[in-house]
Amino acid sequence: MTLFSSFDSAMMARALRLAEKGVYLARPNPRVGCVLTRDERVIGEGYHRVFGQAHAEIEALRQVDDSARGATAYVTLEPCAHQGKTGPCALALIEAGVTRVVCAMRDPNPRVDGGGFALLQDAGVQVDSGLMESEARALNPGFIKRMTQNLPRVTVKLAQSLDGRTAMASGESQWITGPAARLDVQRMRASSDAIMTGSGTFLADNPSLNVRSELWDKLDNQPDWDLFRQPLRVLIDRQGQANLAQKFFRIDSPIWWVTDSQKALTEQDLSHVTRLPWTEAVGIRGVLKQLADAQCNDVMVEAGSRLAGVLLQQGFVDELVIYQAAKIMGSTARPLVEWPMDKMEQAQPLKLLDCRHLGEDLRLRYQVGNESRSS
Repeated sequence: MTLFSSFDSAMMARALRLAEKGVYLARPNPRVGCVLTRDERVIGEGYHRVFGQAHAEIEALRQVDDSARGATAYVTLEPCAHQGKTGPCALALIEAGVTRVVCAMRDPNPRVDGGGFALLQDAGVQVDSGLMESEARALNPGFIKRMTQNLPRVTVKLAQSLDGRTAMASGESQWITGPAARLDVQRMRASSDAIMTGSGTFLADNPSLNVRSELWDKLDNQPDWDLFRQPLRVLIDRQGQANLAQKFFRIDSPIWWVTDSQKALTEQDLSHVTRLPWTEAVGIRGVLKQLADAQCNDVMVEAGSRLAGVLLQQGFVDELVIYQAAKIMGSTARPLVEWPMDKMEQAQPLKLLDCRHLGEDLRLRYQVGNESRSS
């Protein structure tokens, strides 16, 4: 077992903070940070800023020219060893003369997975891994799940009143929560690869489900808006009740319209709209599998009680984010999820991850699934 110094830990913590800055533009690549040091002094640092552009190690090396010889690199994820949109980072570190690499975690991508470490070690570079691994894994849970399970990480977002209601009996739900909570939803959208909704919410709310430019300057770690790619928007509309005149379709960013309506499947084309046929054999799992194949790490679900209930019952939800408003909406209003249960033993256990105030509202984050059952 490698013994790491307090300086090692401080530099890895710095690299992790850098990696967080890639939250909006690095996707679908993982968020990665790198710090270069020599003689316990920082000489360069960087993070993966934009998908398709330089990785964290290259960003850091660009700051040091030839002075990286004999340096130590602290990296939050194993340096890549393959040629993708950019060259192999492990090879760049070797050529720069780096003599030690401290890494938080191995890359779960099968194209890397130990290959970067092997390339470095074969070149005589000392490799120490496992420092602050849990923190590094928490940076990229969706990427890790896609690489290991070929499914995206699914977060269901719901807004409810104090008495657990999400809409009035008529379907009216705007707005349950206040401006601070709605801005937080924009942050979630901006860090997601896809936003999914169902036909019920779509018809009741007429949502856009995009990240709005007028709110961009209020986001943390604000990057260049011109480099931002809107998340893929996914509409589960089995009966084909939507129509292309709605504002959802008029916003020119990629859409998947999932339906088993022949009329919807053959309706006039819009170049940014892809129609996917729904089949019972494919179901929700099939849609999620296709999203993983399209390199979606994190899927945010903004839907009503029906689709949320289906996803929870079928075990596809990793995290539940509840915005709770200080309101009472009454017993005829709609419930949080449609999930009939008769016995307490059927109740779904959750693990509370975080609770915080957003204006007059609360945001509650819960872990769902096997991990919450065993903890």
